[in-house]
Amino acid sequence: MDNSSPHDSPQSPANIPAEAARNEVRAQPPEEFTGLRTTAKKKAAAGVASVVSSITRVWREMGISRGLRGLLALNQPGGIDCMSCAWADRDQGRGRVEFCENGAKALAWEGDADRAGPEFFARHSLAELSQRSDYWLGQQGRLTHPMVLRHGDTHYQPIPWEEAFRLIAGELQGLASPDEAIFYTSGRTSNEAAFLYQLFVRQLGTNNLPDCSNMCHESSGAALAMAIGEGKGTVTLNDFDRAQVILIVGQNPGTNHPRMLLALQRAKRNGCKIIAVNPLPEAGLMRFKNPQEVLGLVGPGTALADLFLQVRINGDSALLKGLMKAVLEEEARRPGAALDLDFIREQTTGFDALAAVLRNLQWPAMI
Repeated sequence: MDNSSPHDSPQSPANIPAEAARNEVRAQPPEEFTGLRTTAKKKAAAGVASVVSSITRVWREMGISRGLRGLLALNQPGGIDCMSCAWADRDQGRGRVEFCENGAKALAWEGDADRAGPEFFARHSLAELSQRSDYWLGQQGRLTHPMVLRHGDTHYQPIPWEEAFRLIAGELQGLASPDEAIFYTSGRTSNEAAFLYQLFVRQLGTNNLPDCSNMCHESSGAALAMAIGEGKGTVTLNDFDRAQVILIVGQNPGTNHPRMLLALQRAKRNGCKIIAVNPLPEAGLMRFKNPQEVLGLVGPGTALADLFLQVRINGDSALLKGLMKAVLEEEARRPGAALDLDFIREQTTGFDALAAVLRNLQWPAMI
């Protein structure tokens, strides 16, 4: 959203002469209003609207034939892994349609038919590009050539691939150690490209490979490794089908990884109870309209959450402490009924200290 006045635009701010503003390279791109609006709260996720949105986006950016081939290859044996999220693939029972609206949009972005070639960079100087929003830059299309900005130049220039490789190799070979380099990858990079990338980096002689998952989950991974001996989730996709209770805390699968809704729907139909904990009433956890089913397209869909706990922001800590305190109190009333004491003694440490803290908590102070 652009909060500046008409006389203080990114292209010609009031405190900089117009000519100087046009030639100034900005380190921070301007903010730009791109149609953000508020609408009525949705009560269900997916359905007809998601199908129409997916097909429209893919066909507009990739074309009908390329778009259809790409969609049918997503998350299929011999195809490509979706770039949108890391939700697991089922070993059996995989259908021809194994993608969600987010995946379709990610494919459209990756297969965009628009191109930003040398002529684009000849028209736009570095200063002008730096004054454009990230959104505008992303709409200009995919690069077609290696581009370089040489010292003193005002525009990016195309160079042959051989020269680009020599330029990169020269920088890497000039390092005192491969560990002086960091190789960052985006979460939108395909698994196939990321695999080749890490082979190159390890062959160079370093494992400095941070990515968006590494950056986002480093703290939780370290804490999990200390608590349970594993830095990531320990369940499998099949565990959802056999679960009796699924507790979803602070997660918005309908927005971030809608393919999870299929697993939740199967669990629900198997008799599982689903509890959603979130300050936001996530539509995808309330009701799911599976677009691969008739009732998902024209019917009410499947109700998912049996209980929605709308905690205050940052209230999840108090909720979890309250749950643990309630379990302790139930164990005191019925010894051996609420806690597996043998497991706790053999597989955990620090339980007595935790229990002492929880017993001293007062319920009113936690609400």
